[in-house]
Amino acid sequence: MSLLHLLANPAAWAALATLIVMEIVLGIDNLVFISLLSNKLPEGQRVKVRRVGIGLALGLRLVLLSAIAWIAGLVEPVFDLGIAGAVDAHGVPSFETAFSVRDLILIAGGLFLLWKATTEIHHTIDPDDSGDVLDKKSSVAMSFGAAIVQILLLDMVFSIDSILTAIGMTDDLPVMIVAVIVAVGVMLVAATPLANFIDRNPTVVMLALGFLLMIGAVLIADGFGVHVPKGYIYAAMAFSGLVETLNIAARKARARQR
Repeated sequence: MSLLHLLANPAAWAALATLIVMEIVLGIDNLVFISLLSNKLPEGQRVKVRRVGIGLALGLRLVLLSAIAWIAGLVEPVFDLGIAGAVDAHGVPSFETAFSVRDLILIAGGLFLLWKATTEIHHTIDPDDSGDVLDKKSSVAMSFGAAIVQILLLDMVFSIDSILTAIGMTDDLPVMIVAVIVAVGVMLVAATPLANFIDRNPTVVMLALGFLLMIGAVLIADGFGVHVPKGYIYAAMAFSGLVETLNIAARKARARQR
C-alpha cells in the first residue's frame, strides 16, 4: 500500500493510534528497568545511559521491523518435549510442550528479570551483607558498560514482544515504523522524570522491583504457553502505583504537620 493511500485511509490512522498506545504500554516494562538500572550509576552518567538504552531499543525495533518475515518465523516451533499428560481434564494442553525461538527468548528474559529483581531486593533489604552488596558505594561502582549490556539484553526481549504485537495489529510497515518511533520518543521524554521520581522515593524502588518480578514471571509463563492477559498486569501495576502515590502524599502531609 502506497504512503499517500495510507495517509488518506481512516483505518490506517485508527490502526496507528491504537498501535501507538499499545507500544507505549508495552514500553512501560522496559522503562522501569532502565530507570532502576540508571539510578545505580554516578549522577553524571544517568541521563546518558537512559538515552543510549532507549536509543538501542529504537534501533532494535527498527532492525526487527526490517526483518519482519524472520520475526514472524520466530513463533514456529523448533523442538517439542512431547511430555505425556500435559493436558487438563478437558483435553486442553495445560502448557505448551513445543517451543519456538520466541518462547525461549521470553523464558530467558523472564529468568534474567527474576534473578535481577530478586538480587536487588535482597541487597535493598540487607545492604550490610557481605560480598557484592548494593549499598551507595557499590551502586556507584556499576560501570557504564555493564548497565548498557543489561539494558541491551532486556531491550531484545521487549523489542521482539513489541514487534510481534505490531505484526498482529496491522500489515502496513510504515504504520508500524511510525508507531514504534512515537512510542520510543515518549519513553525518552518520560525516562528521566520517572527515574528521578523513583530515586526521590525509596519505597517506590521496592514497588518497581516487585513489578519486575511480576513481569519476569509473566514472560516465563508466556514462554510456556500460559498467556496472562496484559490488561490484568497493567491494571495491577496501576492500582499499586495509585496506592503508593497515596502513601507518599500521606507521608508528605505528616511531614508538613511536624
